[in-house]
Amino acid sequence: MTVRDDGAVLSDYHGHKVARHFGDPSAEYEAATKAVAVFDRGHRTRLTVSGRSPGQMLNGILTGRMPAPPAASDEAVLGGVATYHAVLTPKGKMITDLWALLPGEEESPGFLLDVPVAGREGLLDHFRRFMPPRFAAVSDVSSAWGSVSVVGPEAAGLVSRLALGLRVDDAWFRGTTEGEWRRVGQSSDGLIVARTHEVWPDAWTIYGLTDAVTALRHVLIGAGARPAGLGVWSTLRIEAGRPVFGSDMDERTIPPEAGIVDRAIDQQKGCYTGQEVIVRIRDRGHVNRQLRRLELGDVAAPPSGSELHDIDGSGKVVGEITSVAQSPAFGGVLAMAYVRRGAERVLFNGREIPVPEFVVAPTRG
Repeated sequence: MTVRDDGAVLSDYHGHKVARHFGDPSAEYEAATKAVAVFDRGHRTRLTVSGRSPGQMLNGILTGRMPAPPAASDEAVLGGVATYHAVLTPKGKMITDLWALLPGEEESPGFLLDVPVAGREGLLDHFRRFMPPRFAAVSDVSSAWGSVSVVGPEAAGLVSRLALGLRVDDAWFRGTTEGEWRRVGQSSDGLIVARTHEVWPDAWTIYGLTDAVTALRHVLIGAGARPAGLGVWSTLRIEAGRPVFGSDMDERTIPPEAGIVDRAIDQQKGCYTGQEVIVRIRDRGHVNRQLRRLELGDVAAPPSGSELHDIDGSGKVVGEITSVAQSPAFGGVLAMAYVRRGAERVLFNGREIPVPEFVVAPTRG
């Protein structure tokens, strides 16, 4: 176990050392759900795509709606909407998922892509093969640009004051849909505040130059935000029923299996790589397995890869767990798992577990 000077207990995550927790995960979860916590998201990859025609080049690769250029809500505030995508092989298998944001002009600074670290190498290789450099140049700006997420019922107030200088109306924070962002000032180097639903409490992810994001994180902590690690983020993510690439999705996954089609696929856009497979499944077929969030109850958290079996006693494998969390909100273990299509219950450790109809079961009252 490695402990950083700021108290972070580090663990390996897809080849990167990340803060697993800061000594008290229970207190971190309490802060994120009842007050405010700040999560360093710097382990994710940030790329820029700029040049003569970056939007045209990306449009044939990304599955979703391309983000529009920013618009000014007043003289001092710019805003737009980041959009969620998958990147697919011709057979419809995922290379990665990502968020795309256009903070200024297409040519320069270009599009900012927020990519899971597990998808970095595959995406860069895909770009090298399918994105002509005379039309679009890809740069890894992960060291130059950082990001943090601020989470909890008190997050909006801190973000409004410390990241946006109280220049954005409170109504925006109350009504913001996922991906909507704001930035104070005309400079493309300014802090970008975007709404995220990757976890279930109110949450905003802030992008900016590394020094500025690091300084903001210290100011947020000084103002009462509790530093929190990837362990609590994963718990909140699984409670929200959100899959993550590298755990719940990988190069074997087709988007309909993971339940991300409504978020990631623009059914109205023109051709993109892998579209034929997605349309064929939509119109004439189905997938044989589906990602679901299961309530395993008061049990020891099983490792990823644990098998789920048919309830008929045959021992037939009908599912596989991809990620787990000990959930305070549900009072037991939650698991993201792929389950055979049509299975209404599965057997785990001798217990029958209900399989919800969708990725996330109906919200509790």
